[in-house]
Amino acid sequence: MTLKIKTLAETIQPDKPKVLVYSFAGAGKTTLCSTLPGKVLIISAESGLLSLQGKMEADVLEVSSIDDLRDAYGFLKTGDHQYDWVALDSFSEIAEVMLAHEKTQTKDARQAYGKVIEQGVALARAFRDLKGLGVYFTCKAERQKDEATGRIQVTISMPGARLAQSIPYLFDEVFCLITETDKETGETQRWLQTCSDARADCKDRSGRLDAYEPADLGHVVSKIAGGGQ
Repeated sequence: MTLKIKTLAETIQPDKPKVLVYSFAGAGKTTLCSTLPGKVLIISAESGLLSLQGKMEADVLEVSSIDDLRDAYGFLKTGDHQYDWVALDSFSEIAEVMLAHEKTQTKDARQAYGKVIEQGVALARAFRDLKGLGVYFTCKAERQKDEATGRIQVTISMPGARLAQSIPYLFDEVFCLITETDKETGETQRWLQTCSDARADCKDRSGRLDAYEPADLGHVVSKIAGGGQ
């Protein structure tokens, strides 16, 4: 076997990071698709794209099964397209579809959840490893209470705690989308939390982002690539 050694610069594409954003319903994680730079393919599992009306031009592929998602991956892997980004909205919904299917195949709930974890991690890793594409996954959020401390933390919502814990490791950037309403003006502001605290688990492998960034993925990508402030 011939080894092909690349330079670090050849391996890393800072302008095409792999990003996961999670939030509660209505926070605007779908709307964030409109801030992605370049040509975008949205893979929609929620049929909830109304928030993007008039905000962007993009192609949409609606999926309703794991086979649909595998077909989408197969198409993107060929490289025979002109997309810069693929946005999957949302992976939580896809995992729920997978679980519903597996429950029809077995009466053993543990086996069904085990299959979803196995398939879910494999699919997320496959999309992450797509060459020449930025990847944006959205996930639902939920609140969990630490019984030892009583602390409430916002976490990724997935069928099964193990899948929720496994998926973030596959991404360069994991952000929690938070909203704040100004008490005086009534205006709502949205921010991407990029590092962990008592409220949420997040990460920024680039090391170039502030703890809170504007809810603008174009800005974030530019900053990761070294072109933003």
